[in-house]
Amino acid sequence: MRLLDSARIGLAAVVPDSLRHPIDHLRPGKIMPSGIPRKTLAVSIALSAALVTSSPAHAAINYSPPPKLPTLSASTLTQRYDLNRAAMAKAADEAQFGGDPALANSLRNLAIPSRDFLSFDPSGNGRGIEVVGDLVHAKRIAVVVPGAGNTLSNFDGVKGTGVGAEALYDQAQKLGAHGSLAVIGWLGYDAPSMDSIHVTTLGHAAAGAKALKAFLSQIKAVNNAPVSLLCHSYGSVVCGQAAPHVKVTDIAVFGSPGMGVGSVSDLDTSAQVWAGRSANDGIADVPHVQVDLLGVSVGFGDDPVDPAFGARLFNAGTGGHSDYLRTGNTALYNLALIALGRDSQVGPPQSGS
Repeated sequence: MRLLDSARIGLAAVVPDSLRHPIDHLRPGKIMPSGIPRKTLAVSIALSAALVTSSPAHAAINYSPPPKLPTLSASTLTQRYDLNRAAMAKAADEAQFGGDPALANSLRNLAIPSRDFLSFDPSGNGRGIEVVGDLVHAKRIAVVVPGAGNTLSNFDGVKGTGVGAEALYDQAQKLGAHGSLAVIGWLGYDAPSMDSIHVTTLGHAAAGAKALKAFLSQIKAVNNAPVSLLCHSYGSVVCGQAAPHVKVTDIAVFGSPGMGVGSVSDLDTSAQVWAGRSANDGIADVPHVQVDLLGVSVGFGDDPVDPAFGARLFNAGTGGHSDYLRTGNTALYNLALIALGRDSQVGPPQSGS
């Protein structure tokens, strides 16, 4: 069920018949249907979140405590990689014993010798921060911040953090990076589930922003190269909350439901802010509002791809919501250029898109 369809159902349950017509005629990009109160619309967003289906929760697994990692620095990277690799392999065995063979298989794939993780925590839906490339000697660093529904189980899935980071690194090499870019797949926060009301609120984003700020400060001990944040979907809300508190050169959001603010100026950042949305991304259906509902802020404010928002727009192609970092995608090509600092080569949106 698409989010707009479930929003229609939610609205139909709480509004009178006289307002059903504008509900039934909601279209992508329409910010406020005429005649529907903002709070009513906010309720519909919350109700829609509860109606979107997702995969079942993992079985409770008794994991060993994570290893004590050395302070992050260039000299301790190899030790951290080795400790996390061993911890992931052990967690895979524990997941298998705990009755989750799919998760066990995912963890084994993360633990192979060719992959490097700065941190790892299997508890809950899991967290992991992977490095693709040479972090010590990179001239630029790109941090991919994923959105709702991301877990360790789907880290290598179609929209997974690991797959996206690898694809971005490979695209940069095709563009002549020659190893000058390191990419970090940052599942360093508790991404909200797609079937949770938290996907419509700032709570997880605020916690994620705090974690992202701490992480970016720690990375400077390894390499003080310029950093770009590439933020997908709910991850763009995380980046919006972090923006005033981190020093980065670029913040690129794609498939964004909003950044929790009304405009780029509200982000209070010196970074170049970019925004892109692919032609077939259903996130365009989500009303771009932010209202107080019983003391809780629901929704994420104005649309980042609206020219009035003030972001620099880039061509994100014609894919769907999970296609931005797929190999061969126009969005991936332009995001790699942004990560490489080649702003003048980034393609603008096609006319009419």
